[in-house]
Amino acid sequence: MDSFHRAAELHGLPAALLSDNGAVFTGTARHGKVALQTELEQLGVLAKNSRPYHPQTCGKIERLHQTLKRYLQKQHPANTLTDLQAQLNAFVHYYNHIRPHRALAGRTPLQAYNARTKAKPANHTPNTYFRVRQDKIDQTGKVSLRHMSRLYKIGVGRAHKGRPVKLLIAGQQIRALDGQLLRQLTLDPSRNYQPLGRT
Repeated sequence: MDSFHRAAELHGLPAALLSDNGAVFTGTARHGKVALQTELEQLGVLAKNSRPYHPQTCGKIERLHQTLKRYLQKQHPANTLTDLQAQLNAFVHYYNHIRPHRALAGRTPLQAYNARTKAKPANHTPNTYFRVRQDKIDQTGKVSLRHMSRLYKIGVGRAHKGRPVKLLIAGQQIRALDGQLLRQLTLDPSRNYQPLGRT
């Protein structure tokens, strides 16, 4: 889910997200939802999944994987993760910014992307979003919480540092408990840090 949020921060939220049926993307076959599905629903992003055993539905990404594998086979084997990341970064830059694509009439993906109006989530009023999250209070007395694609820090108090905590989230209403109520607040979306003393 962090990768999705990082992409959304760079490019904005999409109208829909197409993926295969991997367990991290969908719980539908198990008659439930995974965290990504719940987050997309809350953000108004339509979650779409390919037909089982039909990789052609996600053909563009499958083709990208093939091109990437061929590129990496032509490189000297990376000795470290840093070396591998440098190779991947070089590939992404070349693929998106330099290499002309036949399917795009000789344009690069960046040129094609910038030439189009971006689809955004349909107007919707989110339902109250209920979630339970386990965390550990950090050394500065805070816990982290991602809400509506933004990361917030919530002050609980240095006296509780290192303690496991359960966060109960109902929309913007948040409670932090470790068997007893440590903090209750209404999230202020305009502030990244929610200090103690605010309810």
